[in-house]
Amino acid sequence: MPDKCKIKNNSKEFQFQKNMLCPPFSKGKDNHFFEEICTFAVLKKAQSMFNKNIKLVLAAGVLGLAVWQFVEGNIGNGIMYILLSLIFMFLYFKNEIILLAFLRLRKQDFQGAKKWLDKIKNPEASLVRKQQGYYNYLNGLMVSQTNMNEAEKYFKKSIELGLNMDADLAMAKLNLAGIAMTKNRKREAEILLAEAKKLDKHNMMDEQIKMMKQQMKRANMPRQQFGQRSARAGRKSRR
Repeated sequence: MPDKCKIKNNSKEFQFQKNMLCPPFSKGKDNHFFEEICTFAVLKKAQSMFNKNIKLVLAAGVLGLAVWQFVEGNIGNGIMYILLSLIFMFLYFKNEIILLAFLRLRKQDFQGAKKWLDKIKNPEASLVRKQQGYYNYLNGLMVSQTNMNEAEKYFKKSIELGLNMDADLAMAKLNLAGIAMTKNRKREAEILLAEAKKLDKHNMMDEQIKMMKQQMKRANMPRQQFGQRSARAGRKSRR
């Protein structure tokens, strides 16, 4: 058990987090081992962001305890421990910090979302590959209005790592298309826009895609007119 921790074992904050993570199912001696697991989990979380492998260890430990409870005849406790182990497995693939950041972002609370994401100090150690993709995706959405270069890096990284939902992948490519258009990379913007439209199977971004296409056409109009005028001027000079 770690000695140094920001949250002391007897503090109210520690007890609150412990009860939230591990609600007591019974007060018998059989739960002593489970109490130790919960205490270790909360202390680790207090020190730093959960390493993703710790969740697997906790899931395996709780599952082992569930089997023991079934052998002892405590069917109710066994079922509850199995459900708890499934929660740990779920949080291994769907990180709790990413989920909370998504909720903040849906409410347009960018500062709140950023605050949650900043708790992830080491994404490679704390998150599975797809969740690392969402970590970069969310960061890209938050900085897209203030730092275009930084947003481009985040979106490209999120696509490289992978995103579960086609809609999220479409949004990332749509943002990259907008950035490419702003930087006068017309061909790249057109390719990204076509890919975003293909991924947007439910036409949720149809208006945004149409608007961006119109902006691209407007951006090309002065150049076309200049080219036509110069061609006419050349013909007149020949005459």
